[in-house]
Amino acid sequence: MKPGKNSPLEADISRATEIHLASKQNSFSLEFTALSYVSSEKSTFQYFLENYDTEWQNLGSQNTAYFFNLSPGEYRLHVKCVNSSGDWSEKSITIYIRLPWWQTWWGITLLALALLLLIIAVSYYRSKQLRRQNKILEEKVSHRTAQLKSTIENLKSTQTQLIQSEKMASLGELTAGIAHEIQNPLNFINNFAEVNRELLVELKEELKKGNMDEVQNIVADIDDNQAKIFHHGKRADGIVKSMLQHSRSSTSVKESVDINKLADEYLRLAYHGLRARDKSFNATLHTDLDPRIGNISIIPQDVGRVIMNLLTNAFYAVNQKYKTLQAASPEGKSSYQPTVSLATRKKEDIVELIVTDNGDGIPASIREKIFQPFFTTKPTGQGTGLGLSLSYDIIHTHGGTMKVESKEGEFTRFIITLPV
Repeated sequence: MKPGKNSPLEADISRATEIHLASKQNSFSLEFTALSYVSSEKSTFQYFLENYDTEWQNLGSQNTAYFFNLSPGEYRLHVKCVNSSGDWSEKSITIYIRLPWWQTWWGITLLALALLLLIIAVSYYRSKQLRRQNKILEEKVSHRTAQLKSTIENLKSTQTQLIQSEKMASLGELTAGIAHEIQNPLNFINNFAEVNRELLVELKEELKKGNMDEVQNIVADIDDNQAKIFHHGKRADGIVKSMLQHSRSSTSVKESVDINKLADEYLRLAYHGLRARDKSFNATLHTDLDPRIGNISIIPQDVGRVIMNLLTNAFYAVNQKYKTLQAASPEGKSSYQPTVSLATRKKEDIVELIVTDNGDGIPASIREKIFQPFFTTKPTGQGTGLGLSLSYDIIHTHGGTMKVESKEGEFTRFIITLPV
């Protein structure tokens, strides 16, 4: 091998001390020769390649060594030759295999620049997409706002009808319904705002690697627009919470009241009120009032309203069952006797108030829904579904509980607990 333009040698091989190879020239062979004037064919060769071989390699009379897939780096080749007379000689040469271009400093720099340009291009495209999505979100918010205004107007109209039909004294029942009606579109607005904010955070994190002032300005503009969406969503949510808080407030003051006397009065009022509307209605009334209770601190108007609601529902249930059985009886008579019971119990630091009827009971499939606003099993026009919901809130405000027990076809029992 001789030095030349494309040769890895810097000098003639007999005088060369180094061989420089490109990264793709990492598989090659070297042929050795030794000057011997007597029986040169009996010469033997050995070689050792530092950083590659672990021991000397014996070639015998073969004078060619093969190397495959050497890694980039520096190697030193040692070759020994022994002639027929036993004389030996040794030659060494350094072999350099260069790194591939992408592993050199300038290759890495070039790749880094290409990656940076790609990130900038992707970021610019993403920012355009986000601006377009932001505009769509603003349009959706405007549309939803118009829908909310329309819904609120319709609910205001419904308010008057509810007050007239239920003779309500507070706004709580309506505001609970309003909250139920508008919470879903409010969640829609808030969800989009949160998604937009998350996209902005992600975009900022990606763009920090590029230190692009212009891109950061775009991010700031998007963040400002997104904050408006988030602000309007939170504002609507605040309105709902404010209305719910108002619906649970009361201007009345707690008084020391004989709960037995209050319950008995509302039992008579409920029964005679139903009798006034339906002369054919009759029911057996049972009372079992614990005389140990005495007076407790309550808001009499509110608790009285709860008792009235439970008793009215009980009378309605037994009356419906009575009419159904009477219509089904061939003789027009039935052994069923509508019965409503009212009882009180004192247990340690609480008082229980229990209303029981022997109506058709509440199916298990809807038992968990009866305290939800606007849920009712009564025919259209005979109930709004707000009575039990409001009663539940009143008892909860007093620090008490309300639960229901029922067996379909046999009975329903409401149990109220109040702190003494």
